[in-house]
Amino acid sequence: MSLLWTAAAFVVALGVLIVVHEYGHYLIARLCKVKVLRFSVGFGRPLLVWRSRTGTEWVIAAVPFGGYVKMLDEREAPVMPEERPRAFNHQSVWRRTAIVAAGPVANFLFAIVVYAGMFMYGLPEARPIVGAPPAGSAAAIAGLRAGDTVVSIDGEAVSTWQQLRWRVLKGALQGEQLRLERISEKRHLSAVTLDLRRFAGADAEGDLLAAIGLQLFRPPLAPVLGQVEAGSAAERGGLRAGDRILSVDNLAIDSWSAFVDAVRTSPGRALDIALQRERRELHLTVTPEPREVDGAKVGRIGAAPQVPASHLEQIVVRTQYGPLEAVARATDKTIDIAVFSLRMLGKMLLGEVSWKHLSGPVTIADYAGQSAQMGWVSYLTFLALISISLGVLNLLPIPLLDGGHLMYYALEVIKGSPVSDRVMELGQRVGLTLLLIMMAFAFYNDLNRLFSG
Repeated sequence: MSLLWTAAAFVVALGVLIVVHEYGHYLIARLCKVKVLRFSVGFGRPLLVWRSRTGTEWVIAAVPFGGYVKMLDEREAPVMPEERPRAFNHQSVWRRTAIVAAGPVANFLFAIVVYAGMFMYGLPEARPIVGAPPAGSAAAIAGLRAGDTVVSIDGEAVSTWQQLRWRVLKGALQGEQLRLERISEKRHLSAVTLDLRRFAGADAEGDLLAAIGLQLFRPPLAPVLGQVEAGSAAERGGLRAGDRILSVDNLAIDSWSAFVDAVRTSPGRALDIALQRERRELHLTVTPEPREVDGAKVGRIGAAPQVPASHLEQIVVRTQYGPLEAVARATDKTIDIAVFSLRMLGKMLLGEVSWKHLSGPVTIADYAGQSAQMGWVSYLTFLALISISLGVLNLLPIPLLDGGHLMYYALEVIKGSPVSDRVMELGQRVGLTLLLIMMAFAFYNDLNRLFSG
């Protein structure tokens, strides 16, 4: 993946999410008749500036990590007597609360709109069919077998692998025992208990689902190439779509998984591949490119298998909902992710979950680039997830964040008068310190992931 592509995907993601968040503040401020002086995407030196008929200055600034909406406020500059009713500090505590809360709410609404659109559009997703769990794994101990279709978890219906994955990951990080209803390949319905208590607070840096023993069922595929990536090791070696692999270094290959294993275990080593192409047998030399996966080097050639339509029907389902159900499901999903994020933050503070789960701009940029390369669906899903995270983060009761201001307004309602300037000044110092600590942890994690793979 090119660095330019990653940077572009990251900047676009930041721009969209900043505009969504700040426009929430702007819109409610306008509805409350508060004068907005500046709407800025980014900080620092303005790169582009234009002024609207309402007098608001719209700015795109040099440093893209954030933004702000500047309102008329006597605490920042003198205000003409005739304009005081439009100043932010002259609004009631309820109006100020609405204006401040509108930013995070806009982030949540954005996620709901994205998810609802996807639910209405309908997407092909993998069915929740389990592959053979490794011996001794939690899934094997529970009694799950290859070909089992999970239909519900703790009474909640499951129709896709993504739903199963999300529910199991939540259960693992919270150390739960999950009751899974499954239908076997012989169409027998039964229930098993998946004990995840030993995974409470586990390191989810790698594939936690694989550690549990859950993997997606894949029907056996013939070792026939269906697609070869442009510029890949496979293309450079002369492989083409339609080629049937016969052997690798004189080792007979009878399935696609056997071919994948031969490639993955040979990073950077030239392989002699015997293949059949249009009734002719050929020998080609292909060198798998080394890739870092979970701290280990594996080989990759950039080829995908030929998948018969019958296989796709067996393992893929298209989920599509009407507008009302799509919005309801999108709302539930957004709330579910937001609550889970808050729980994870709480467990980090209590030391029950590693701070390694905290990500910074480098990791987010990497995910932005990866999701953009995978297509618009993955990229929109990424934007929705980060938008929820941004909304949750801004609601934390930390001075300098929206949640800190909301905390001040709650105290104002209780005591009947605004918080003193001295208290706000001390709060800003504490808030700045906490934010710097969080940023330091996140940046350290970024560098650790970058250099350790």
